[in-house]
Amino acid sequence: MTSVARAVPPTALADPPAVVRFFKETAAIAQVELRKLFRDPTELFSRAVQPVLWLVIFGQVFSKVRGIPTGNVTYLAFMTPGILAQSVLFTAIFYGIAVIWERDLGIVHKLLASPAQRTSLVVGKACSAAARALVQAVIIYLIALAMHVDLRLNLLAVFGVLFSVALGAGIFSMFSLAIACIVKSRERFMGIGQVLTMPLFFASSAIYPLAIMPGWLKVVARVNPLTYLVDALRGLMINGGESIHSLPVDLGVMAVAFLALATITAKLYPTLVQ
Repeated sequence: MTSVARAVPPTALADPPAVVRFFKETAAIAQVELRKLFRDPTELFSRAVQPVLWLVIFGQVFSKVRGIPTGNVTYLAFMTPGILAQSVLFTAIFYGIAVIWERDLGIVHKLLASPAQRTSLVVGKACSAAARALVQAVIIYLIALAMHVDLRLNLLAVFGVLFSVALGAGIFSMFSLAIACIVKSRERFMGIGQVLTMPLFFASSAIYPLAIMPGWLKVVARVNPLTYLVDALRGLMINGGESIHSLPVDLGVMAVAFLALATITAKLYPTLVQ
């Protein structure tokens, strides 16, 4: 037994399990990203302007339109989860441009030279995007309460909303990072990001139900992850809100999308410096 113990290097005995190492590295990357946010929190308040405009102006006006079938809820209540999903999308989709800045500053080179797992590097950034999205969720809850939207406020429903928001932010931040790794240019990324965000938003059930979409748009909406985020939020967030799918289906589709995009992004991340 003594000879076996001597044959094993001390460093090997001290190495933590791969799962523990993954979570430690992910937490370290997320902590670094969140420090940037704490130094300049104005980003959160500036991003809160758009959902306020959508709810206060667009929602109030279109609440007067009687032809939009929203079931047993008002149009303002119907669109509130959609605007939360929009905020998640817009917060996360431009996350890739920060990675291009880091590449230009040499930060990505240092991260890739470290022993950290590539998956940890990208998932840590997704966690930071999720934290930003959770702040947006709190803001939209406060706006909706001020506008007397009939929200479901029990603890389990609120936890479900926050979990869905975090998962959705992870999906779109991974998507954004993958695009950044492919285009490798701030100018190209901004152009592609602007082209993708509005189609993703309008080809979902965020501001109108799938029932009134033309057939081709329904097909697009059913493969759009934002549709499943909106559906989960609508069932969890609004009293009387009707979901198209069950919550396990919505969360399952989003989880699969996140895992697939995280795997792809982890493979693409080292190519950012090539």
